[in-house]
Amino acid sequence: MDFTPLLAELEANAHRSRELLRGTRLVLCLGNRALLTLLAQQARPSARVLAANTTAQEAVAAVASDKPDMLLISDVLEEGDGIETAIALKARNPDLRVLLLINRQHRLHALRRAIAGDCDGLVLESSFGSGALLAALHVVSGGGIYVDKPLRREFRRGHERGGPRQVLSERELQVLSLVAAGETNGEIGGKLFLSPDTVKTHLSNLLDKLPARDRTHAAVLGLRWGLIDWPEAEPCR
Repeated sequence: MDFTPLLAELEANAHRSRELLRGTRLVLCLGNRALLTLLAQQARPSARVLAANTTAQEAVAAVASDKPDMLLISDVLEEGDGIETAIALKARNPDLRVLLLINRQHRLHALRRAIAGDCDGLVLESSFGSGALLAALHVVSGGGIYVDKPLRREFRRGHERGGPRQVLSERELQVLSLVAAGETNGEIGGKLFLSPDTVKTHLSNLLDKLPARDRTHAAVLGLRWGLIDWPEAEPCR
């Protein structure tokens, strides 16, 4: 895409974003180092950038020590899970405004958990050029909740496609995620510290609640409805 015609608009959006961030004590935590550098430069001098880091552990330490007003964190970090970190930090610091930058929008279950965990905003990294970050800052700075338009469409599509007959428990969702990743009953039991019989019971409940013909069909339904996230590819060895 040729962004040349949009350069003036991008500069105007950056200026308005700096105005919205004026006086804000900000912590940045992004797995993309180039974007981290860009946002740190754009935020200053209006905002006070207290920390700029790339791992979940560093974000947790920065929030604990620096007491920021806002955390800007991406879902993909160099180490750790940005969504889970955002949820945990929001739970410990209810007044902290948390804005999530989303790279992997297919993680609908995790994103729903982020919203349920009171994260203040979800923005796709790919939407930055369209002014989505500016819109999110405007809403979040005013105390509102912002979800990027493409993500809202994904949530609606997931809802329209249906859902289980009964709500799945957190443990059942964990089992279903491992089924989708191709784990055997024994491997699931080992990872979740469950007996083989308990794993079989959870699978039986899943087949009944979804309802599903077998474990493969259960995984397909879970992914289609956004109940679980797509499995991450194993690194090549």
